[in-house]
Amino acid sequence: MYYDAIDLLKGMISRPSFSREEGETADFLKQSWEKAGYKVNRKGNNLWLIAPGFDLDKPTLLLNSHIDTVKPASGWTKDPFNPEETEDERLYGLGSNDAGASVVSLYEAFRVLSGKEQPYNLIFLASCEEEVSGKNGLESALADLPPIAFAVVGEPTGMQPAVAEKGLMVLDCVSTGKAGHAARNEGINAITLAMKDIEWFNTYQFPEKSDFLGPVKMSVTIIHAGTQHNVVPDRCEFTVDIRTNEFYPNEKLFELIKSQVGCEIKARSFRLNSTRTDLQHPFVRRAVMMGKEPFGSPTLSDQALMHFPSVKIGPGNSARSHAADEYIGLMEIREAIDMYIKLLDQLTIDN
Repeated sequence: MYYDAIDLLKGMISRPSFSREEGETADFLKQSWEKAGYKVNRKGNNLWLIAPGFDLDKPTLLLNSHIDTVKPASGWTKDPFNPEETEDERLYGLGSNDAGASVVSLYEAFRVLSGKEQPYNLIFLASCEEEVSGKNGLESALADLPPIAFAVVGEPTGMQPAVAEKGLMVLDCVSTGKAGHAARNEGINAITLAMKDIEWFNTYQFPEKSDFLGPVKMSVTIIHAGTQHNVVPDRCEFTVDIRTNEFYPNEKLFELIKSQVGCEIKARSFRLNSTRTDLQHPFVRRAVMMGKEPFGSPTLSDQALMHFPSVKIGPGNSARSHAADEYIGLMEIREAIDMYIKLLDQLTIDN
């Protein structure tokens, strides 16, 4: 299994798989898994396998990770599309850590787990467009799957279980004033109006704080205003990046913010909510019994699109993601396959 996983990951690395451009990698994986004897379901560039003996009376467990990558960061000293295995047992290449290692490790675990009867139905889904939260990715594939009782999401967490994940809401804000000549006492400066709201975004603390995720975090990240030095600007546009916790669904948070600021606000999306799985969930309890430590993840994944319990856990380190000279340790893959099997074999979950 280990050597098969490494070979499969090398094949993925050698094929560019940027978000919304994953076709070549999806073709490669489909052919590889069909050669291994599986019926591969495909929708766009999403691929999934269903274990034999599907029974509607059983709960369905989903194994999921993504095949898309970001574009290479500046500073690579190696070819990001040439999988390079080094003497210190590292495999370099774009997507090796985020999240190719999770894809191949979950696939190998699926092969073992589906080889014997489990108290759940098992589906393995390799999805696309995760890096851009695209609507043709996991969200599209879920529409064709049976109801899911629980999901394991493969992302680089050092095989520690992320039981909570911050959500994301991006606001585009506009403060409107009145143009005037800067030399005379006329006009209403939109920048001055915006500064009051920006100060609120920078300082306000929502009262509900999460034990795993902390408070809601709001950051003003972009600002545009003015046309020339001698004209009082009548419009100031700014963008706010908001990382939410489980106490504030995006739509609720939007209404709370709207009641506090004077500018016009528009949310780009309400889709990417925070998630939280109970510590008493059977998967989490088994992970804790095996010495794993639950934590809250500040980074976004496809968990945000799952309206059912899920835990993010996978080989690798989040700090390597999107960085130059990305790599995965070969032993991390070996250990991940083994750990996934131990965590999931004969696990009892509610329907």
